[in-house]
Amino acid sequence: MIPFNKPPYTGDEDSHVLKAMRAAKMSGDGEYTVRCHEWFERNLGSPKVLLTPSCTQALEMAALLIDIQPGDEVIMPSYTFVSTANAFVLRGARIVFVDVRPDTMNIDETLIEAAITERTKAIVPVHYAGVACEMDVIMAIADKHNLYVIEDAAQGMMSTYKGKPLGTIGHLAAYSFHDTKNYTSGGEGGLLLINDKKFIARAEIIREKGTNRSQFWRGMVDKYTWVDVGSSYLPSELQAAYLYSQLENAERINSARRRLWHGYYEAFSGLSGALLELPVVPQECEHNAHMFYLKLASLQVRTAFIDSLKAQGIIAVFHYVPLHSSAYGASWSTFHGEDKYTTQESERLVRLPIWYGMTDAEQSSVIAAVRKALETV
Repeated sequence: MIPFNKPPYTGDEDSHVLKAMRAAKMSGDGEYTVRCHEWFERNLGSPKVLLTPSCTQALEMAALLIDIQPGDEVIMPSYTFVSTANAFVLRGARIVFVDVRPDTMNIDETLIEAAITERTKAIVPVHYAGVACEMDVIMAIADKHNLYVIEDAAQGMMSTYKGKPLGTIGHLAAYSFHDTKNYTSGGEGGLLLINDKKFIARAEIIREKGTNRSQFWRGMVDKYTWVDVGSSYLPSELQAAYLYSQLENAERINSARRRLWHGYYEAFSGLSGALLELPVVPQECEHNAHMFYLKLASLQVRTAFIDSLKAQGIIAVFHYVPLHSSAYGASWSTFHGEDKYTTQESERLVRLPIWYGMTDAEQSSVIAAVRKALETV
């Protein structure tokens, strides 16, 4: 059986995690958290980053930082994970979904402006599959209407848009280090990227349960106290140590995944057509091979295709059920305009196995199984 995913593991994690276990400080913001922060700020150019226990919590911090209030509206695609919407719904916001582009499955930037009202507070583009949204257009719309842009770059580490790392373009952004992502901090994990410096001081307070504890440890105040809302958004040093070992191997992981991605693309290029579509990566985007997907003719064909692969020992999966079609989503959101592509394209998409450490033999088995399945569905 070839699984859909295996968590990335380089072999260097053991020694770093063991060192963190034996350290005097394991509760967070210790040596390994500092190392991770330095790596991200150096390699991304973001003014400030903060590790969090999950991407979900990084998004929740972003919602707090822009002061989302009940009745505010936040624009995003419906084709995303529930955390993208939940972070803002928790603060009382109403979610306004707009359709996606059928080529990249990203938010259709040409539909955003029409969805803006006097209650709109933010735009949340989701960089699907590590392929960038059209950020120049989105930032221009946000500037025109005085809106915040929060990048959901959960899948986007090591991807760029016109040479800029994803997550460094909007006012705030979030990465994920869940074990299905290209890099993990041991199962879960996240990162808040703060690109607008006015948020830095308050972000540290929110992350430390609403206290000025970070200022205390830097000697800026003689005692720390409760000064704002907040929660416990610090990951443990074990998470940071696991992640740091992968950051040291970030280029190696990225190169290996891209090689696998191109292996799939070359294998299926001759098969693409009206009944089979391959991923599209716009010229201005450099992607990180987070996933390789195929689009089949219909939901029925996809179901039969997945069943055929499973019978051959290959696990392939589909992705999100659009949020606006869920019972809870209907109570907290509206879909602006026509759902022309979101549902239709989501029902066609199937993701193939890809992970760091996948062997050539395993990929060849997947390719052969896909070819056989396509002959029978």
